Amino acid sequence: MEDYGGKTTSISLLEESPVSVGTGSRASTVQTLANIVVSIVGTGVLGLPFAFRIAGWLAGSIGVMVAGLASYYCMLLLVKCRDKLASEEENDGDSDTDSPNTKTYGDLGYESMGTTGRFIAESLIFIAQCGGSVAYLVFIGQNLQSVSKGHLTFSYYILLLVPIEIGLSWIRSLSSLAPFSIFADICNVLAMGIVIKEDVQQALNGEFSFNDRTAITSNISGLPFAAGMAVFCFEGFGMTLALEGSMRDKTTFPKLLARAFSVITLLYVLFGFFGYMAYGDETKDIVTLNLPRNWWALAVQIGMCLGLIFTFPIMVHPINEIIEGRLKNNKWFQKADNNNGSYSTTRIGKFGKYVSRAILVIGLAVLASFVPAFSVFASFVGSTVCALISFVLPSIFHLKLLGSSLNFWQRALDWFILSCGVLFAAYGTYNTIVGV
Repeated sequence: MEDYGGKTTSISLLEESPVSVGTGSRASTVQTLANIVVSIVGTGVLGLPFAFRIAGWLAGSIGVMVAGLASYYCMLLLVKCRDKLASEEENDGDSDTDSPNTKTYGDLGYESMGTTGRFIAESLIFIAQCGGSVAYLVFIGQNLQSVSKGHLTFSYYILLLVPIEIGLSWIRSLSSLAPFSIFADICNVLAMGIVIKEDVQQALNGEFSFNDRTAITSNISGLPFAAGMAVFCFEGFGMTLALEGSMRDKTTFPKLLARAFSVITLLYVLFGFFGYMAYGDETKDIVTLNLPRNWWALAVQIGMCLGLIFTFPIMVHPINEIIEGRLKNNKWFQKADNNNGSYSTTRIGKFGKYVSRAILVIGLAVLASFVPAFSVFASFVGSTVCALISFVLPSIFHLKLLGSSLNFWQRALDWFILSCGVLFAAYGTYNTIVGV
């Protein structure tokens, strides 16, 4: 983990992507575009139809577009802040100590607000990563419960996964699990295709009327709930600087990011709209639970679960690195190792790594077993840590680092986003806890 005294060691979640090391190995435009899509699109998209049911198809569509536009703008703010710091270092002759490509989210927090800023930024990203991991487990548990026709509660399925996930978390090479991530994404696309197919069939058969679907909900509390889900779907800020830093031609990143967000936002709107139109008030918090019980739909659900089971270790890997970084600096472990080798190679170090990873999986599984529903948890994460990471902190960093060079309207926009982010986090959290 990064040292809170201001000197960076490393956090894999926040640091430069490995593909960017070395000029010859920098990512192409197509590779960066693929990485942007992978880092943003996840299982949260399957909760969008439910969000549209809560907010209404028109309010949901507008909410997703606003969330996408705001997320895109704030991602660019992070890049501008890093460019500002890089130019200052070049002018001071300190560019060798910390190249522009190694500036992290935590670094921006430190430069803006000192050690407190670094602590806040990295703590929020740590919590967000834990939240995403819990969402994985809840998603798997609810789908397995649906496949088995409810013979066991989803909590039991989550706990049954614990030994498997502990064993997978002990695998040294995560690259061997990468194909399962692609497999899970393929299953997500298939699930989205089946939902759209069901919608088209129902429309052709005249099984629903467009007038029966709500455009804007009369329940005001449903709007921030749906907005929290939308923000959760766009979360990818931890990888913004790494993605930009990995490009061969960084000047094209804003346009490339704009194109990616345009396509992703359009797909989110269409999928949320079609999913809600297909099932109406019967839309469940994970739309795959609405799929017909035929062999094709069941195969897709099982495929998604298997894919996520094997990609869960990748999801928790950054959390493990943060925890293990702290253990490495712990005086007790240093004394136990007697300075004989590094933490990762000594017997005490290996034992501590295995134990910490097992405890993490158990803790996340226990937390997931108490989550009432996927949509509720996703909205809660989106309304709290994701909103703070996505909107509040980038605005603060931009005002702190570039405030003197900004005109009135730029500062006003930053303050507007900052205020809206804080209010959204507070009100959205309240509504998620109280219930829609």
